[in-house]
Amino acid sequence: MGMTMTQKILAAHAGIENVKSGQLIDVNVDFVFGHDVTAPVGLMEFENNGFSVFDKDRVCLVCDHFAPSKDIKSAQQCNILRNFAKKHQLEYFFDGDSMGIEHALLPEQGLVCAGEVIIGADSHTCTYGALGAFSTGVGSTDMAATMATGRIWLKVPQSILINLEGYLKGYACGKDVILDIIGKIGVDGALYKSIEFVGKGLASLSIDDRFTIANMTVEAGAKNGIFEVDEITKQYLNCRIKRENRINKFYYKDDNAYYDEKYTINLSDIRPTIAFPHLPSNVHTVDNIEEIKIDQVVIGSCTNGRISDLIIAAYLLKGNKIKKGMRVIIIPATREIYMQALKEGLIEIFMEAGAIVSPPTCGPCLGGHMGVLDSGEKAISTTNRNFVGRMGHPKSEVYLSSPAVAAASAITGYITNPEDIKPWCGGVL
Repeated sequence: MGMTMTQKILAAHAGIENVKSGQLIDVNVDFVFGHDVTAPVGLMEFENNGFSVFDKDRVCLVCDHFAPSKDIKSAQQCNILRNFAKKHQLEYFFDGDSMGIEHALLPEQGLVCAGEVIIGADSHTCTYGALGAFSTGVGSTDMAATMATGRIWLKVPQSILINLEGYLKGYACGKDVILDIIGKIGVDGALYKSIEFVGKGLASLSIDDRFTIANMTVEAGAKNGIFEVDEITKQYLNCRIKRENRINKFYYKDDNAYYDEKYTINLSDIRPTIAFPHLPSNVHTVDNIEEIKIDQVVIGSCTNGRISDLIIAAYLLKGNKIKKGMRVIIIPATREIYMQALKEGLIEIFMEAGAIVSPPTCGPCLGGHMGVLDSGEKAISTTNRNFVGRMGHPKSEVYLSSPAVAAASAITGYITNPEDIKPWCGGVL
């Protein structure tokens, strides 16, 4: 029996010829990281046991969830990371002048290579599967153990194959694709499984679309999501600085690889999609919803805070005003993205429309700071989760959408089809 993409990567990193689903293996890890929420408890145990990092060039820490620090506790959390990074002379520590949301920042900085095994103390580590890597989230202590040894025990996941056909139309984007998929298979439809994306439809997906889709595979319960490497992937990788002594390795599924389930998605059928409270699987397209008034819009996060997301939001907001009484928070995911948005005039467009533009942070996504909701308030957000109390009060509501739907909704004050917004008469940005 042949192997899937995920199985091939894991076999190579375990130093064995073949693996099969359910098998427990000891795997060499290429890169491991944590952030200011998950890392501190693991780092303190790491220090208490007198460990040393296995490779200072392959261990990374990022201050992004409660950064810039919102209170004394979050300041202490960030300081634990700062002190650890200094003591162990970590090559990659991101904070302040280098801050950014980790799942946008690490690929941007060339710290992710195709074919690698990447472990992060964050559930959305699966994002890097967009570049043909095996990447998955773990707990704080597993992160610390991996930082010390460079190895981790993993169970080889079962696999789901998603064949993509057709091409995206209109305002449809990667966010709509993954919400459609989660709506079809459910929040536990891929529990501890690998979701592998192949097919001619890949040509319709930008690298940012793929980051978004891979990012949210965990919302279907997946262990990891991974895209078949094509020319779009290679072009992105070739534009990024690579870590010393690391190279891209491309793994493709065997024709006779076994998949527990197979789906075909026609991208031409995808419509702008919204996940209603309180699950990412509670999806509706813009074509069949009644008027739902909202109080707040958030455009950003590790899911949709990249430059392409900001461009489409600016396209709709240019020449328009945010509905009076609305709160709109826009968060470029990294400093590089923020600077590009400045140079291209996007920040000015957002400010003139009435939005608040934040430095890179995860803050509102997890109800951490900035944009916390009160009881009864409703937000539409380009983030990845809409669980009860996710962005604040347990009696608030979060609707998940693409940047296009979020921007259109900011203008009208209710969840809106972006096709109903008349673009600025000057045309493109």
